[in-house]
Amino acid sequence: MILLFNPQSNPTKKPILPKSILALAAVLEGRYEYRLLDGNRVEDSLNALCAAIEETKAPVLAMTVMSGPQVAQAAPLSKMLKQKYPALTIIWGGYFPTLHPAPVMESGLIDYAFRGHSELAFVAFLDSLAAGVPDLTQPGLVWFDSKEKRVVKNPLAPLPDINQLPRFPYHSLDVKSYLRPTFLGSRTISHHSSYGCPFQCNFCGVVNMVQGRYTAETAERTADVVTKLVTEYGANAIEFHDSNFFVQESRVAEFSERITPLNIKWWGFGRIDTMMKFSDETWRSMRKSGLDMVYLGAETGSMETLARMNKGGKQTPDQVLTLVTRMKQFDITPELSFVFGNPPDPANDISITMNFIRKIKQINPATEIIFYIYTPVPLDGELYAEAIKSGFAFPEKLDDWTDKRWQDFVMHRTSNLPWLPAHQISRIRNFQRVLNCAYPTTTDPRLTGLRRTVLKILGGWRYYLKFYAVPIDLKIVSRLLPYQRPETSGF
Repeated sequence: MILLFNPQSNPTKKPILPKSILALAAVLEGRYEYRLLDGNRVEDSLNALCAAIEETKAPVLAMTVMSGPQVAQAAPLSKMLKQKYPALTIIWGGYFPTLHPAPVMESGLIDYAFRGHSELAFVAFLDSLAAGVPDLTQPGLVWFDSKEKRVVKNPLAPLPDINQLPRFPYHSLDVKSYLRPTFLGSRTISHHSSYGCPFQCNFCGVVNMVQGRYTAETAERTADVVTKLVTEYGANAIEFHDSNFFVQESRVAEFSERITPLNIKWWGFGRIDTMMKFSDETWRSMRKSGLDMVYLGAETGSMETLARMNKGGKQTPDQVLTLVTRMKQFDITPELSFVFGNPPDPANDISITMNFIRKIKQINPATEIIFYIYTPVPLDGELYAEAIKSGFAFPEKLDDWTDKRWQDFVMHRTSNLPWLPAHQISRIRNFQRVLNCAYPTTTDPRLTGLRRTVLKILGGWRYYLKFYAVPIDLKIVSRLLPYQRPETSGF
């Protein structure tokens, strides 16, 4: 028996289908008995885990852990479980141990970790544990060499062909309980149809997971999964959480044609320079199939900053303006994310990007704007080098990652960045508040009628006059008429 645990990620909203542990369950199916536990679905994760361990006598607990809230739950849980069940083997996988393997293994709380997409290596490692001799050569494995007192990181596993992997065992979860209302539909659910991304933007944690590798389900397989979610579980909208859904135009076009009869809406991540190359025919097909919105990384209005991000030469600010114009033609909403406050000159970076957003809103007012403050990832590149030069350093201990400061850092809420003065952060937040009131989001279905009108009136005059400072009135009205933004509430 293997226990698969998804730590709590967002207690304030209805949980999203835990695709990470479903992916592990898929490769265990028929080889090992397993039980899935979702920390978002239980009131007390410790009691739930203890009950499962004592009932099943499971020797292995595998957790998939992202930075932020999941680390804050997974670390103390691992400590308490190790104390209570010293023979239990605890294995971590996911983004956090991929990006920060040393604090994980040096904590002494976790026996092993896997970096990257290591499902097949994980199963092979379980086989070796069952045989009594852990195979420490498995790709992607991270372990602590007690003799040499150091953390050993094996090379990443080859990225598997996702079409050769078994499909998610939806029967192991109450899928209907994960249907939730969103702006897309009353019964929205998520799917992950690919691994990785062929691009290597140096501010993105996906690069450490896959190093520019990419594999996607065929259009037929993805359409089959969506059809199952719609016909068997009652979904009427799909969110694709792929790092980049729109890599291959032919795949997207075929998928769009296949799902058109389902009469659903859908959403996914894309890349601006890639989607610029799509034909009008593909855009029409996507719209007809129900594509409602595409999340795109515009990042900045500065060509110089794009180059530092390793996007220069591939994406330009002019391309962004052209694409939002084109998407307006096909009635598909652009959802553009921006990274503010990039070193080494954050003040100038902020000014350029604020003015660029105003250009976008003038061309296509329906465009959703997502704000993030630059937070480093441990990758080689100019941005990370500049952050280190300013005095930035990641925590060296796992306990420190559970502190509020680093939780805020991961959630892009931090005000403790050595290259970015507090008044510049206030400048970003003030502009964000004015923009969000002048152009209220369409992604919160509760925000309708009078509430939307009041926000637009109060934010509109400030936006028109470019008067962003001290928006006390907007802070008050935002408390009285609260609504969720994607960057704080998730998708």
